[in-house]
Amino acid sequence: MDIFLQQLANGLTIGSMFALVALGYTMVYGVMKLINFAHGDMVAASAFVGLTIYTQVMGQATSLVAVIAIFLLTALSMAVVGILLERIAYRPLREAPRLSAVVSALGASLVIQNGIMLIWGPRMRIFPELVPQVYWDFGGVVISLIQVIILALSLILMVALYLFVEKTRMGAAIRASSIDQDAARLMGINVNNVIALIFIIGSSLGAVGGLFIGLYYRGITFNMGWQYGLYAFIAAILGGIGNIPGAMLGGMLLGLFNAFIAGYVSSTWADAFTFILLILILIVRPTGILGERVAEKV
Repeated sequence: MDIFLQQLANGLTIGSMFALVALGYTMVYGVMKLINFAHGDMVAASAFVGLTIYTQVMGQATSLVAVIAIFLLTALSMAVVGILLERIAYRPLREAPRLSAVVSALGASLVIQNGIMLIWGPRMRIFPELVPQVYWDFGGVVISLIQVIILALSLILMVALYLFVEKTRMGAAIRASSIDQDAARLMGINVNNVIALIFIIGSSLGAVGGLFIGLYYRGITFNMGWQYGLYAFIAAILGGIGNIPGAMLGGMLLGLFNAFIAGYVSSTWADAFTFILLILILIVRPTGILGERVAEKV
């Protein structure tokens, strides 16, 4: 029972990070019907940007104000990168065949990944301890302060995003653009601004996810975006890509699934079982758990 509860806590922590990153995939796909393969490498870049802000700007300060400033500056920096990525790699190909945009996304991913390697080097960097090492023992189940912070802040951000999309006028514009961009334009919606906004939101959430990955695992590498991006992509498909609650649910379920496989089977088999789960979900429900079956327009 202790193993179950411990892995439950670990899985929810990991799943919340997957969910934050998966939201970047699902928001872009929801409006543009495009898989932003560069998103995972932007998550990796955010960890290195946060490390640089900590060492060069904040003078390695670890006060609460400094930590909040690191998160805000990193999110702002990656939001700018997201806008540039959309303007340079995707907007010129918006009317081109879908394959062209996919190739452009893969190219952008390689550019960002190699850019990280050239700037920060190919070796693993150790992420600083911005959060004190505090642990609580609940009958053999150990929970750390960083786990509580990751889970709580992730849930707050996910709920805030859901309320923004469902309850605000700009959220209505995002939902309208995801249904039909031409009809949205006829209603006076600036679709270009909507697309820029989803890249800002997705990149900012990915930046928070990247910082959480650095804080939780401590070691960061230039090519880690491929692994975490792939997991987040699977989470988005699992929950129903293009569906915001689906990305949240998919991330949590995937984190729990990986944690229980690591706890009861072996961590070396986690990737294999993850892809088996993905295949089964796609066979049983190709649109994901919360995805809707819609007719393809011809």
